[in-house]
Amino acid sequence: MGSLGATEIILIVLALILLFGGKKIPELMKGIGQGVKQFKKGLKGEDEDKDKPDGE
Repeated sequence: MGSLGATEIILIVLALILLFGGKKIPELMKGIGQGVKQFKKGLKGEDEDKDKPDGE
């Protein structure tokens, strides 16, 4: 499977606009961004926990 080209990205964006409407897209993207941020923060927290000894 290759990477997405310009045509595929345009089709996905158009489908999102049709499904959610133009006003809901910024809210949706904000939510996705916050979710990714929390996910990365959680992964970083797990890495820090692995470095600590079991007794602490």
